[in-house]
Amino acid sequence: MSGRVGDLSPKQAEALEQFRERIQDILPQLPAQHDHFLLRWLRARNFNVQKSEAMLRKHLEFRKQMKVDTILTDWRPPEVIEKYLSGGMCGYDREGSPIWYDVIGPVDPKGLFLSASKQDFIKSKIRDCEVLHKECDLQSQRLGRRVESITMIYDVEGLGLRHLWKPAIETYGEILQMFEGNYPEGLKRLFVIKAPKLFPVAFNLVKHFLSENTRQKIYILGANWQEVLLKYIDAEELPVVYGGKLTDPDGDPRCRTRINHVSAVPPSYYVRDHVKVDYEQCTTVNRGSSKQLDYEILFPGCVLRWQFSTESADIGFGVFVKAKMGEWKKAGQMEEVVPSQRYNSHLVPEDGSLTCERPGVYVLRFDNTYSIFQAKRISFTVEVLLPDHLQSPQTNGGAKIPVQAEGNSQS
Repeated sequence: MSGRVGDLSPKQAEALEQFRERIQDILPQLPAQHDHFLLRWLRARNFNVQKSEAMLRKHLEFRKQMKVDTILTDWRPPEVIEKYLSGGMCGYDREGSPIWYDVIGPVDPKGLFLSASKQDFIKSKIRDCEVLHKECDLQSQRLGRRVESITMIYDVEGLGLRHLWKPAIETYGEILQMFEGNYPEGLKRLFVIKAPKLFPVAFNLVKHFLSENTRQKIYILGANWQEVLLKYIDAEELPVVYGGKLTDPDGDPRCRTRINHVSAVPPSYYVRDHVKVDYEQCTTVNRGSSKQLDYEILFPGCVLRWQFSTESADIGFGVFVKAKMGEWKKAGQMEEVVPSQRYNSHLVPEDGSLTCERPGVYVLRFDNTYSIFQAKRISFTVEVLLPDHLQSPQTNGGAKIPVQAEGNSQS
């Protein structure tokens, strides 16, 4: 049995009755009281009444804390989010469910985070969820049958290393957890289209935030993605840019009045010069010397990601490749893959990443040889990010391997 209204086993029907009885005290405070709504929470916890009740009560606290009931009328995202965070609702699938698009490639994560708070991003996504929930209710009235979930299309063309910026990934993970915990069974299916080579690494970073049930609704489409979309969406409901016939009234094939297509955030929106980061390690580079940190990459396609800041002055930094772990080599004896230069990391923390096209020992080199008088104290975090198909026991089912470097100093 599907666990939906009209398709319940005797055991599921009994669980629904028990569930409704146990939550009598909060029913009037919920956004809906009908069986369709309550069954979503039961399905999300495999009809475990106790777990479903705990989940729903936690959701009610979330609604109060985030003022969800008035978020559509009393709150608007900051202008920078409205203009430069992509996506939007456009059209309906063949079953009448609303379709939401996210266009990832042009998004400027760092520019957005320098211009708005993390809480603003989370609230804007809550607002989107409420818009979609309201649209499902309207569709239910229009069609005379229950519409409970949405179709999502993720256009990831242009996904790059800048999108793997750690503060952005962490916030996106929080948003996914918010969605999983407060809008259960709200997703019917999610299509990922135009996925570049980097996508498996990006997906590996966030998939552990998703329940197994949600993961099973994700379809990563290949070159025939337009053909697949048209199986689920009428051409008249699919924008021309995605293989359908739908345009804006002015003929725009991207339907920009409904789907926000963005560009880089202008610096005029910035309200801060950096985002606070908690670093995992510290080291000191003595005056007139350098420090090398070795990271062995075993598989091509892994991403090496770093963030660092210094306490009181700039530092030189570059990335090199050598043959063996532990042996010290001069910079000129190694292959330089990220050119060494001086960074004002005491003013603005530095972050970056590199796709390792081949296995080898990658060396992060902090250079203080030019400083005659001053040692440099560095706080840093370095991670090796695995593609999805290279899960390792070291990751504990997660998306990354936090690594302890083997370091070498040289005067």
